[in-house]
Amino acid sequence: MRILIALGGNALLRRSDPMTTEVQRRNIMVAARAIAPLATEHSVVIVHGNGPQVGLLSLQAEAYTGAEPYPLDVLDAGTQGMIGYLIQQELRSLLPAGNQVATLLTMIVVDPDDPAFAGPTKFVGPVYPKEAADKLAADKGWAFREDGTSWRRVVPSPQPQRILEIEPITWLLERGAVVICAGGGGIPTMYPSAATGELVGVEAVIDKDFAGELLAEDVGADLFLMATDVDGVYVHWGTPEQARLGQVTPEELAGYRFAAGSMGPKVEAAARFAAKTGRRAAIGALDDIAAIVAGTAGTNVVARAAPGPGAGPEER
Repeated sequence: MRILIALGGNALLRRSDPMTTEVQRRNIMVAARAIAPLATEHSVVIVHGNGPQVGLLSLQAEAYTGAEPYPLDVLDAGTQGMIGYLIQQELRSLLPAGNQVATLLTMIVVDPDDPAFAGPTKFVGPVYPKEAADKLAADKGWAFREDGTSWRRVVPSPQPQRILEIEPITWLLERGAVVICAGGGGIPTMYPSAATGELVGVEAVIDKDFAGELLAEDVGADLFLMATDVDGVYVHWGTPEQARLGQVTPEELAGYRFAAGSMGPKVEAAARFAAKTGRRAAIGALDDIAAIVAGTAGTNVVARAAPGPGAGPEER
């Protein structure tokens, strides 16, 4: 079976964690221990988030007054290499010596006319109190939005259109390698003019779950699995009626509303994959990854509801 696993950036560097290499390595070790057993039995592709990391690199670049700060596409490339290296190293330590693991810098084409450029929504970087966010907005021209009780920078998040490195990704998978690619949603690029064919970077961050869904389609994944820090998708969250969805269809998911800044993109990506391919998408906790693959944990999104042993989708 071919499995695409999308690891959230906050699973690799949690909201309350110090932004250090040691902390990231510790969290990645947990992820690698969950993924390694799957990689010995299945064809595995790994996509990871980079929201906290790309924001930190952006701050570090802005603090250096001796040169122009790096644009977001270059920072996206930097985090692909940095996080990919850490995942690759941990997996190599756990897999048999003959198993290959490769990190591939991945460019993804977006539409220059995507409406996301007019309304930044993608959170990047650390959280700030309101006063600090206001100062950064004034000093650097950044846009901010509330994230819980704090504020975070937001940048445009256009929809992914085409993965430029899909052929080498496929070649590596066919030779049995675990492939880490499209990190942080891929490096955003565009062709501003069809006449010249010139490829340029874009000041944006592509949503990792939407990029993962497109990649899962392109590589023919049997399962598109989004590993996060909760055990599934909940409806009526924070109320006495809250319940975890077990097995649902894309049509059933369309009847609920989910937060755009957290579970919303995951639900939309899962529904899109299941509806377009007829194959399964799942959302659940990293610790439950083996059970999610078996279909006994997490929220499983399928094209058609399968009959259960007398249990509805919120009871399974």
